[in-house]
Amino acid sequence: MEQRKLSGMELASFCGQLALILRSGISAVEGIVTMLEDTVSDAEKEILEKILNKLEETGNLSMALSDAGVFPAYMLHMVEIGEEAGALDEVMHSLEIHYEREEAIKRTVRNAITYPLIMAGMMIIVVAVLLIRVMPVFNQVFIQLGTELTGFSRTLMDIGTAISRYALVFVALLAVIALFAVYGAKFSSGRDLCRKIAGRFGPARRLFDEIAACRFAAGMALTLRTGLNPYRSMELIASLNEDPWFRKKLDKCMQQIADGAEYTKALSEVGIFTGVYARMVLVGSKTGTVDQVMAQIADLYQEDVDTRMNNLIAVLEPTLVISLSLIVGIILLSVMFPLLGIMSGI
Repeated sequence: MEQRKLSGMELASFCGQLALILRSGISAVEGIVTMLEDTVSDAEKEILEKILNKLEETGNLSMALSDAGVFPAYMLHMVEIGEEAGALDEVMHSLEIHYEREEAIKRTVRNAITYPLIMAGMMIIVVAVLLIRVMPVFNQVFIQLGTELTGFSRTLMDIGTAISRYALVFVALLAVIALFAVYGAKFSSGRDLCRKIAGRFGPARRLFDEIAACRFAAGMALTLRTGLNPYRSMELIASLNEDPWFRKKLDKCMQQIADGAEYTKALSEVGIFTGVYARMVLVGSKTGTVDQVMAQIADLYQEDVDTRMNNLIAVLEPTLVISLSLIVGIILLSVMFPLLGIMSGI
């Protein structure tokens, strides 16, 4: 369990429970004891027992969470800040919202990717069955009628024969593709590689920018709420960012702030926020409500990401169905028309 980091929903649940306990006037130690009594999972008990033992020993929650080995560095930094500022309950509540948003983004991206992959897999299977199993049957019918498949239909049958003959090679190729997909989904280096490849395409680049900006705004809302200055807030949020293009923008922004630039102008100049979002941050800076504005921007970006993903799925679904229908139809018509011609001449 020490090697597996908790998921976004697990982190949100933990932070939400602890925030509720702290707001009720119960100490962190008593709260962990209560959570330990309520849990039925052996894995959760093991984690909570580690936290409780370290917390009783040191009286420091951030140190206890770090000792458990399953919490991300960003959360540990924020808990430490909350303890120092005496606003641990507010920080835990903000972390709950933050990780719920993170999980919502991941779920949206996962759903948008999963459906097209399933449809593409179905298309490959259907086409392979037609080429390997169905086309030879039609060829036998043509041979019995004293002729053979020719032209396009013959080419399709030859492709099916090649696939059948070199089945092991194709299976190995599919296995490599599957391993690459797992590598891209499970490992940070794989996700970085996928982002670099997909980021070269305009629509994907805009989507990645919106997701990164949503996470940035949510992180800034949380850190600014605890009283951190913008530069320190960006340092903490940098650990959340996995997009190399957005990281370059963030580095430029931090450099401008370090050189004395006003951070709201730096955000606009490097392109982290543009248009109405940049004006919202500027107004928030003048009114002293930047943390609230950042939270609003994060919500707006979340809506934009959800809308873009839903629109993408809405376009892909009929497109893939139509493509599958056309491919199947072309394959079948390539043999049906010649067969009908032969039958009509008998």
